Amino acid sequence: MPNFRLDGKKVLVTGAGRGLGKAIADDLAESGATVYGTSRDAATAQQISERYGTPALAVDLSSPGNISGFAESLQRASGGIDLLVNNAGVNVPKPALELTEDDWDTVFDTNLKGTFFLTTALARHWVAAGTPGAIVNIASQAGIVAIEERAAYGTSKAGMIHLTKILALEWAAAGIRVNAVAPTFVRTELTASTLSRPDWAAELLSRIPIGRFGEPEDVAGAVAFLLSDAASLITGHTLAVDGGYTIR
Repeated sequence: MPNFRLDGKKVLVTGAGRGLGKAIADDLAESGATVYGTSRDAATAQQISERYGTPALAVDLSSPGNISGFAESLQRASGGIDLLVNNAGVNVPKPALELTEDDWDTVFDTNLKGTFFLTTALARHWVAAGTPGAIVNIASQAGIVAIEERAAYGTSKAGMIHLTKILALEWAAAGIRVNAVAPTFVRTELTASTLSRPDWAAELLSRIPIGRFGEPEDVAGAVAFLLSDAASLITGHTLAVDGGYTIR
């Protein structure tokens, strides 16, 4: 169906070098979009550049001082970004009593603070130019229900879900849609340490009614839908791609 396509659109995907971000970026490219992807690592940024034929974008989103200049240079280099996927994120899985202040800041600086300032930097251009835009934030089921060893991560993702609603409300009149996707445990490098623990993995799997963990492609399809014109009446929504984990 044509309204699911993204032909002619330019999309920025943060953390596009591996795992979930790479799957999302690949899917958006297959949907017709021109993909610009970021990484904190310069070598990975170069690999992303070669994969999609766009400039290498090495940026640390945990440092807001870098973000404004990055957004300005990206707008000039691309001729204007149309879509944004806030995928870059980190996790420090520890019991709450073992979390340090540095652990907390590491998670929040990237997952929420960096996401906010990058999103507002791009939205400011859209509002000034009077052009519409669409944003998808990669949240988590841990931002909806409580999960052990996720005090910082889950709280940051709960903040992202609420931020999605606030930005959607403020920017709807400007034609900017803001939604989120909340995945269950997806088999990526980020979850490898968790899912490699047999007893813990079995316990988590028992909480998913569909009976399997997610694959990156499960999330990529949801992101592509929410960015497309097929979702033109959807904003402020968090789509749980969780196999039913959050039903109960």
